[in-house]
Amino acid sequence: MSKLNVALTIAGTDPSGGAGIMADLKSFQARGVYGMAVVTSVVAQNTQGVQDICNLDQKILDEQLKSVFSDITPDAIKTGMLAEVETIERVSQYLNTISCPYVLDPVMVATSGDRLISTEAVEALKEKLLPIATIITPNLPEAEVLFGKELKDEAAILEAGKVIQSEYGVKNVVIKGGHLDNDAKDFLFLEDGEVVMFSSERIHTKHTHGTGCTYAAVITAELAKGKSVQEAVGTAKHFITEAIKTAPELGHGNGPVNHVSYKGD
Repeated sequence: MSKLNVALTIAGTDPSGGAGIMADLKSFQARGVYGMAVVTSVVAQNTQGVQDICNLDQKILDEQLKSVFSDITPDAIKTGMLAEVETIERVSQYLNTISCPYVLDPVMVATSGDRLISTEAVEALKEKLLPIATIITPNLPEAEVLFGKELKDEAAILEAGKVIQSEYGVKNVVIKGGHLDNDAKDFLFLEDGEVVMFSSERIHTKHTHGTGCTYAAVITAELAKGKSVQEAVGTAKHFITEAIKTAPELGHGNGPVNHVSYKGD
C-alpha cells in the first residue's frame, strides 16, 4: 500500500471558501497531499471583507489538536490565523512535540484590509513561533510589522529579510512582493545566507482573495512530500500565479483564486 503524505493546517475559517482552512485544504488536495485542519477561529467573511470573528474556546482548540496529534502524524504543518496569545501558546506546545517542517503564515490583515489578530498576539507570535518555524511567508505589510519599517523597494526588502532572520531566529523567510510595482517578485532568504528571487508577470486583477493562505499551503504540501524549501517556494510561486491568472471572478469584492488550475509537477 502506497504512503500518502499528510499536511495539517491550523487556522481560521472562510465560509466563502477563498481563504483560511478552506483554501488550505483545496491547495493540499491540488498538490496530492492528504489534508487535515484544526480550526482556531470561525470567521464570517467573504470577498467583500470580514463581518465577524469568533475565536474558539481554548478547550475545544486543545481537544482538536489532541485528536490529530494522538492519531495521524503530519508530514508538515502550516499555521495561519492565530488571533489570541493563549492560542499561540497552546499551538506552540504541540509544535514543540513533533519534528516536521512548519510553515508559519503570519496572518495579520485580510486582503480586504481588516485586522485579524491583536497587537499582543503579534508579540507572542514573534516570541513563540518564529524561532521554531521552518519558513515564514509574510507579505509586504506583514514584513513591515516584523521589520518595523516601511518597505518601499527591493533594497529595503533585502535588508528586512536578513534582519527578520537574525532578530527572530527564523530559518527561512520568503517575503512576497506583490504590493510592489512592476513584476510580482518574491524574495526567499535561505538559512545558508543565499537569497533567491522568484519573479512572474503582474496580473492586473482584484481577484486575489486568499492568495497568502494558498501560497503558504502549497509550500506546506511540497515540504510534506520531502521537497526542499527552495523547490517548495518555486512550486508555490507557479501555482499562485496560475491561480490568479485563472481566477473565476466570483463575488462582489476581491474574488477567490482558482485552486485547481495549476497542472505542473
